[in-house]
Amino acid sequence: MNVPTTTPRVGLFVTCLVDLFRPSVGFATIKLLESADCTVDVPRAQTCCGQPAYNSGDRKDTADIARQVIETFEGFDYVVAPSGSCAAMLKKHYPELFAGDPHWEKRAAEFAAKVHELVSFLTDIRGMTDVPGSFDGTVTYHDSCSGLRELGVRSQPRALLGSIDGLDLKELKDADVCCGFGGTFCVKYPDISNAIVTKKAANIEASDADLLLAGDLGCLMNMAGKLKRQGAKTEVRHVAEVLAGMTDAPPIAGSGR
Repeated sequence: MNVPTTTPRVGLFVTCLVDLFRPSVGFATIKLLESADCTVDVPRAQTCCGQPAYNSGDRKDTADIARQVIETFEGFDYVVAPSGSCAAMLKKHYPELFAGDPHWEKRAAEFAAKVHELVSFLTDIRGMTDVPGSFDGTVTYHDSCSGLRELGVRSQPRALLGSIDGLDLKELKDADVCCGFGGTFCVKYPDISNAIVTKKAANIEASDADLLLAGDLGCLMNMAGKLKRQGAKTEVRHVAEVLAGMTDAPPIAGSGR
C-alpha cells in the first residue's frame, strides 16, 4: 500500500443515512481512512448536508444548514464523506449557494476545496493502490449518479476492488444508469422511480454476481429493497465495507437490517 507520509486531520461527514440506517459504513470508513495514515474525527455538531431542502427549492433553510456544516468542519485538512451524493452537495453546490455573498462565498469555496468522496480521497489524494484482505465471491458495481457525474468517481472503486484477493468483479450492464432513487425524486415520482429500479434490478440479477456494491447508501437501499421484494438472492453492501474487510454485519435489507 503506497500512501503519503504526512498525517492529515480528516473530518468524517457521516451522512444521515449512514448514521440512521447503516453505522457499519461509518466504522468501515474510519478504518480505511486510518489505514491511509489519516487522523479521523467525527464532529458531533454535524448535521444533514441540506440536499433534500436544496433539491426542493428551499434555499434559505439550505443556506442555514450549510453555514453550520462549514463552521463545524473548517478546522480540518480534509472533509470526507462515504457518499458521492453528499460529497457533491458539499463540494459543488455550497459554492453556488453562496455566490455573491460577501461573507460566505470565500468560506464556502475554501471549504469545498477540502471535500472528497471516500474512495476518490483514498486513491486520488492519499495514493492508495490496494487494500489488504480477501473476499471469496463475485461482485458487481453500480455507479451512483452524483459520484460519477459530479465528482468523476468511476475507476477508483474498481481499482481498489481489483486488488482484493479472491474477489471477482463483474461489470454491470448500464452500470452508469440511475437506480431510480434520486432522493426526493422517488417520493415525488414513485411510478417512474419504480420503473427505473425494476430495470436496474433485472441487470443486477443478470450479472449473476453474489454481491452488489456502490458508494451511496440511498441508491443501495433502493436497489436492495427492490431485489428483496423480487426474491433475488443478490446481497447488497456499501463498497467501504468490502474494502475495509468488515462484512460481519448483515447485508442491506438482509436479516437484522
